[in-house]
Amino acid sequence: MSVIKRESLFQAPAAHRTRLVNPFRVMDVLERARQLETAGVDVVHLEVGEPDFATAPQIVAAGVKALQQGRTAYTPAAGLPALRERIARFYADHHGVSVDPSRILVTPGASGALVLASNLLLNAGDAVLMPDPSYPCNRNYVHLVGGRAVLIPPASPGRPAPTLAQLDRVCDSNVGDSSVKGLWLASPANPTGAVIDAPEMQALSDWASARRVHLLVDEIYQGLDYQDDPGGRRAMGNLPTALGCNPENLVVNSFSKYFGMTGWRVGWLVVPQALAVTANILAQNLFIAAPTPAQHAALRAFDEDVVEVLEQRREAFRQRRDFFCDALRSVGFSLPWQADGAFYCYAGIERFADDSEAFCRMLLEEHGVAVTPGTDFGEHNANSYVRFAFTAAMPRLEQAAERLQRALA
Repeated sequence: MSVIKRESLFQAPAAHRTRLVNPFRVMDVLERARQLETAGVDVVHLEVGEPDFATAPQIVAAGVKALQQGRTAYTPAAGLPALRERIARFYADHHGVSVDPSRILVTPGASGALVLASNLLLNAGDAVLMPDPSYPCNRNYVHLVGGRAVLIPPASPGRPAPTLAQLDRVCDSNVGDSSVKGLWLASPANPTGAVIDAPEMQALSDWASARRVHLLVDEIYQGLDYQDDPGGRRAMGNLPTALGCNPENLVVNSFSKYFGMTGWRVGWLVVPQALAVTANILAQNLFIAAPTPAQHAALRAFDEDVVEVLEQRREAFRQRRDFFCDALRSVGFSLPWQADGAFYCYAGIERFADDSEAFCRMLLEEHGVAVTPGTDFGEHNANSYVRFAFTAAMPRLEQAAERLQRALA
């Protein structure tokens, strides 16, 4: 009997814009690390930006209670009214900033907020300025709506944001003022852990306003900052919000990092009042709503007894940061960016290699240390850097330091 070969009836290629989306290299590192672990290799995971602490038990209990009470139907697209009001109260109580709850949209994680913002703010061909290095998905979200991500290298190693002179130069010379529609920043930043201080954030906000471009600031690592102000350390951090600079600024935040709710997938986006209705319509179409039980759980996250647990964890991250940054310097890595927030060290490997991906493969395959290559985060000198996430317990960080010393001595 002859075999009839049928060609696929569906042969349409993927959309051209998908070619602009870079692979998420950290996930490749994680997959290979798990393969090695399956084969019996002990791997210290310093690649993934996820807190190693389980979600606080009070938050878990609130999520379980919501499930037991049958709170599993859709919420409004912009989120539970009670949660939006609680987030607004957080801005009032912690930052002294008044934000109407109608400007707050609860999203499926910060990623959902960034997808929503991209569709809300950008037309095809619009340019968005962002630092190099920066979180890789940001530029991919811009590309997927037909925009252009313009990466701006640091004026000097260690700067947390582009200078005003750089921004002016790019607008006036390289891109053209008419096409620049946004400036996207992060504080604390991934991958550097760098923090934009209040005067610089105000200057950047004023620049965006004068240039008539939107400013969007990723604040998902706020709370995980390690700078004390003259009045001492406050619960949930000492960093100001960009909403205090100008109510027209947009802010992305999340319950994932400081609040330790990565898998629950709850974040939020704050938009100018004039865009609130349109943002709500887009949310209805893009994702209907964030997970309902997770939103009920997130309501507990701001409570004093929960914050007490989270502050203990922040102190643990501070101790890890102090230990591991010193350990990296002693081995020979350079650390031009001061890790004042988040849980990352963005380390220069110029003494050891000029290919960060090959360097990371060597550390993983030969020494059991999983690290993310700098090529995940941008283009400027990316092969000269790797990112360490100090999201492992202190004994494991000590093991990693010992392995690095042996590998690079």
